[in-house]
Amino acid sequence: MAAHKQRVTDVTERSAPFSVKSKSAIVTGAGSGINFAFAALLLSKGCNVLIADLALRPEAQKLLEQYSTGSPRAVFVKTDVTEWTQLERMFDVARREFGSVDVVCPGAGIYDPHWTNFWHPPGSPKSKDAPNANHYATLDINITHPCRTTQLAISHFLADAVSPTNPKRVLIISSIAGQASNLNTPLYVAAKHAMNGFIRSLGPLDERLGIRVNGVAPGVIKTPLWTEHPEKLTFLDEAQDEWASPEEVADAMVRCLEEGELGGGTVLEVGAGQTRKVEQFNDPGPSGKGHTVSNLERSYEEVFGWLGAKGWGRVKAKL
Repeated sequence: MAAHKQRVTDVTERSAPFSVKSKSAIVTGAGSGINFAFAALLLSKGCNVLIADLALRPEAQKLLEQYSTGSPRAVFVKTDVTEWTQLERMFDVARREFGSVDVVCPGAGIYDPHWTNFWHPPGSPKSKDAPNANHYATLDINITHPCRTTQLAISHFLADAVSPTNPKRVLIISSIAGQASNLNTPLYVAAKHAMNGFIRSLGPLDERLGIRVNGVAPGVIKTPLWTEHPEKLTFLDEAQDEWASPEEVADAMVRCLEEGELGGGTVLEVGAGQTRKVEQFNDPGPSGKGHTVSNLERSYEEVFGWLGAKGWGRVKAKL
C-alpha cells in the first residue's frame, strides 16, 4: 500500500497544471440540476460549454442566452444520451464550434423512476421498458451512456495529441449510492457501484496519457432528480435530513479537473458543507450532513407490497 501511495505522489509531481480557463467542455444533462450548476461554473471561469440534454429548464435557457456570443460561449445540442449516434454528434458539434474538446462530463442520469425500475418489471403497467427490449432504460442512461461517452472522449483526446503535458479530463457523476444499498432503487445503486469501479479502473490513464478520469459522489442534493419525484421525497425526513446544494457539487467537480493532488481514479464525495476523498478500500462510508435519508428503510414496505401482488413479474414478451 505504501508503494502505491508513493506512485500516486510521483504522478502528481509530473502532471502538467490544468485550468478550465480557455478550455472547452461537453456536459450531458446540463439542462438542470448538478450538471447545470457545473456548466454555469465552467462558463464563469472562462470555459466554453456544449450543453447536451433533451431540454433546457428556464435557468439553463437563460444561461445559454447569456453566453450565446463572445468567449466563453455556450451551445445547446438536443441529445438523447441513449442514442450512440447522438453522442457522436455532440463531439462533432463541439469540435466545430470550439475547435477542440478538453473536458467531458457524461453527467445525465435518472434515479429509478417507476417507468424504468426493478420493482416494475418490463411490460407491467407502470413500466415503459418493453418485455422484448432486452435492456433497462435506467441502465442505458446511468451506465452505458457514461461508458460510451468516455470511450468517445478518449478517441477524440488521442486525435488531439493528448499527453501528460497536454492533459484532458473526463468527469463521471457517481453517488453515495455507490457505497450504500437501497431496496427501493437497486438498479440505481448497481449503476453507481459500477461507476465507482469504472472511474478507478481508468485511473492509470492519467500517468501514461494525461487523460484524467475522476468522479464525484453526491449525497442528497436538492435537484429535480429528487424534487420532481414525490415517491423519492418520502425517503426524507425534513426535520432530520439536510440537503446539499448543486453548487457544492459543482465546486468539487472543478476541483477534480484542476487540483494536481486529485489524480486519475479519484472519487470525491460531496455532502452539505463537507467534501472528502472516497478510499477504494476500508472507507468508512458516507455520513453526516447531506447524506442521511431517515425514512429509507420504512419505505421498503412499499416494495414488499408490490411483491405481494398476485402475478408480480409474470409479464411475457409478445412473440
